[in-house]
Amino acid sequence: MRRTALGGFLLKLMLAVAFLLSSNVVSAADTGQKDAAAVAAENKDTQVQRQQNQPYNNAPIWREVRSGEENFTTVRGVETGVLVQSGGETWRAFRNGPITIYGGWLLIVVCAIIAAIYFLMGSIKLHEKPSGRTIERFNALQRITHWTVAICFCLLGVTGLIILFGKYVLLPMFGYTLFSWLAILSKNVHNFVAPLFIVSLLVFIVLYVKDNLPEKGDLAWMSRGWRMFAGEHLPSGRFNAGEKVWFWLGVVVLCLVVSASGLILLFPNFEQGRLLMQQANVIHAIAGVLVIGFSLGHIYMGTIGVEGAYQNMRTGNTDETWAKEHHELWYNDIKSGKSAQKPISAAGTAQARP
Repeated sequence: MRRTALGGFLLKLMLAVAFLLSSNVVSAADTGQKDAAAVAAENKDTQVQRQQNQPYNNAPIWREVRSGEENFTTVRGVETGVLVQSGGETWRAFRNGPITIYGGWLLIVVCAIIAAIYFLMGSIKLHEKPSGRTIERFNALQRITHWTVAICFCLLGVTGLIILFGKYVLLPMFGYTLFSWLAILSKNVHNFVAPLFIVSLLVFIVLYVKDNLPEKGDLAWMSRGWRMFAGEHLPSGRFNAGEKVWFWLGVVVLCLVVSASGLILLFPNFEQGRLLMQQANVIHAIAGVLVIGFSLGHIYMGTIGVEGAYQNMRTGNTDETWAKEHHELWYNDIKSGKSAQKPISAAGTAQARP
């Protein structure tokens, strides 16, 4: 009897405690709902009052939109529940601000320096007359790969500059209609040429990496490289230290960064979020402007900056005098038989070793 009475007492005590707890929870929920409703009503009144006093102040609305809060949507995917991603405005301001301004000035300064060098010092000429004897400098595969990369790079560079700077430079001159067609054409050319550039770039790196490895004498060349514009003779291997800097920094690093970030932008169907796309676009633009500025120097030296340089890549052969004056160490290796390049030919074309 005592156990039964004790059990009944404990049961009643537990029910009483549960009732009190549930009452408190319900009361707290009601209080919370009332507080939330009061806060919402207060915020609404505040917003109404602000719209009356400051009718053009949209800051509160944008603060709520930029909060990044996930909302409901029937479409399932990455960030589909976010109406407006706040990083978009930050990306736009950075792209249209520092990247456009400093990137544009960088290209202007590089062009001004190249023009000053050309008009003040002229192109680098040979000290002796061509001998008429030639050496194979680039084989057919190397030339085809180089020109494929070069043509694709120029197309991507021009269309990329139109996309980045066209709104500020071309739009005022051409008007909206013509610039719209030009911008659409640039975008399509950019997108379809990019895969060919990436593939040919990888082949280019494989073909040229061996002769662009650091070697003895590169630091000495770098310390005196500027003197070549004054006509000083600087011995080097098949590629001098300046060309190696372009290969490693411009081709390998910057072009691969541009390619990787471009692939993210080119194929947005692999679950990339908007943040990743914005970051890739910023990296793509910065690396693109840098490599274009870098390439202007390479293009200048390979065309009008150095006498005979363009002919070497066009035909694949170079004159013995040119090889001796610009790449003396490489010339000596060929002459002694140490280089894998084809030796000098008295007939004016490169001949294979017997």
